[in-house]
Amino acid sequence: MLLIRVRATFEKCGRAKYISHLDLNRCMLRTFRRSGIPIWYTEGFNPHPYYSFALALSLGFESSCEILDFNLNEEMPFEEIRDRLNAVMPEGMKIIKVAEQKQKITAITEAEYGFSLSAADTDRLYSDIQSLLAKPEILIEKKTKKGIKTVDIKPSVKVMSCEKTDNSVDMTIRLPAGTQTNFNPTLFIDALRNMGGETFEAEKIRRTGIFCENNEIFS
Repeated sequence: MLLIRVRATFEKCGRAKYISHLDLNRCMLRTFRRSGIPIWYTEGFNPHPYYSFALALSLGFESSCEILDFNLNEEMPFEEIRDRLNAVMPEGMKIIKVAEQKQKITAITEAEYGFSLSAADTDRLYSDIQSLLAKPEILIEKKTKKGIKTVDIKPSVKVMSCEKTDNSVDMTIRLPAGTQTNFNPTLFIDALRNMGGETFEAEKIRRTGIFCENNEIFS
């Protein structure tokens, strides 16, 4: 039987950032059915369309690089797949690219996030961030399957940019991601807040990239 492995990259922003990962699965099920794309169904007593997401996105986060894998049992131009899905996608979600699957999901090692920290005194907030980054350890409590665990995120946080504006400090960081370890940018934000320095609000948290080893973009 013909089986074509397809990977779609899509954005999730605006009102769509409030769609939970569980609801996202239901949403994509309806989208595939409405699009009429010849998606491959699992075999067995209760067949259902096969598709999977590379990384779960936290509720309230936006993204410009979400990964959706699925299989087709008929050949179809990638542009037509994109257009037919976009015609029935909910508000705030849009397919950016459709291509053949190249790398396995297990190749993912990092995800990049951008966010803004708004504050009344951005000079003090910027200084707090530099003080936090200068610490030998950045300890924070993280929920795991076995309960609450204290972890040191210092070795894992890669600051790609940190720029001060009149009303905010805008940051881009990379964190571990994949099948083994997933760090959320709120871990860094909570650690900064726990310092008790300048009061701030975290805004516009957005996943901007998914990477493999050696800074290679996942595709």
